[in-house]
Amino acid sequence: MNDDPTVLLAPAGADALARVAELRGGRGELAVASALRREFPPELAAAAMAQAELRETAAAKFSRAGEMLFTRAGYEQSSGEAIARHRAARFDGAARIADLCCGIGGDLSELAAERGSVREIMAVDLDPVHARLALHNAGAAGATGVRAVVSDVRDVPLDTFDAVFIDPARRSGDRRFRAGVCEPPLDWCYHLAERVPAVCVKAAPGLPAEMIPPGWEAEFIADGRDLKEAVLWSPALARGSRRATVLPAAAALTAVPGDPVPVSEAGEYLLDPSPAVTRAGLVEDLARTLGGWKIDERIAFIALDEPAVTPFGRTLRVLHSAPWNEKRFAARLRELGVGAADLRRRGLAGDVDAIRRRLKLSGPNRATIVLTRAADRPWGLVCEDLD
Repeated sequence: MNDDPTVLLAPAGADALARVAELRGGRGELAVASALRREFPPELAAAAMAQAELRETAAAKFSRAGEMLFTRAGYEQSSGEAIARHRAARFDGAARIADLCCGIGGDLSELAAERGSVREIMAVDLDPVHARLALHNAGAAGATGVRAVVSDVRDVPLDTFDAVFIDPARRSGDRRFRAGVCEPPLDWCYHLAERVPAVCVKAAPGLPAEMIPPGWEAEFIADGRDLKEAVLWSPALARGSRRATVLPAAAALTAVPGDPVPVSEAGEYLLDPSPAVTRAGLVEDLARTLGGWKIDERIAFIALDEPAVTPFGRTLRVLHSAPWNEKRFAARLRELGVGAADLRRRGLAGDVDAIRRRLKLSGPNRATIVLTRAADRPWGLVCEDLD
């Protein structure tokens, strides 16, 4: 696959991309590639084919994917459009923003959007390919007042900027974005707040709490049930210390002071909190807002007497609750006619697939089987989704 899609920025590149779209209508990939190579130079044909595939994949993140250009690495590290838009809203009022480690410009387009003030955005990336793509993608979104700088972000003067957003990259050689392992290092990112007070740092969602500086807000963002990332806001932008945000509703949960949440037996309903809530350490805070309690001191389930409709968790109706015993639960599941089940294990060891096989589920009904702990004992619950 061609790693430099900037060849597609020329008029011939636009023609090749348009031709791929035409040819893909009813042909297989090999036939499309063969036809394209007869009309365009091999390098251009390969780049157009690779870009068509990336655009198709990127449609899950970007509504304008068909007009944007990507690299595989740039797409994989970029935030989705909804998250970038949510994050950019907190920069309202800033006239000049620096987007450091801008990548393919997923955040740049949203930062440059008009929000009641004239903006100048400087996009900085060490990779000249990503810098060019960032400008192109911002233009595809209609953004103006954007310029790109190819540089190490540590060498860029920031004294005239009101705000900084930085998405530090995984270090060269790392196969995955491990929490706290990035380039430039998180400590350097935090010190940006000494130069420009309004700073936002994108981080991995598994970032340990001890790596968050005092006075900074840690926001954990989920899209539906999927935890996507952590965002760290400097004291000038912070609105508390911890926040769980669930998109697309943009629902936000912050700390709710109060007495410790009681621990007792499961109720008629069980709420499984969003991973954004658990990572933010706000399970008890959510329980206070819902009038619920915990079934175990260390387990992130909330018990309820009434059903709750909330973006911060999935509510299940409890059909059976008892100490976990595989044979007894298998018999109870047969009585309930459960032939399909979603097994959720939290705080209890065991191979979920092996347990599912041994339960020998059979019947017309579907259930959620929760394998967990209650009162520090292995516990099981058979539940049904309220939907």
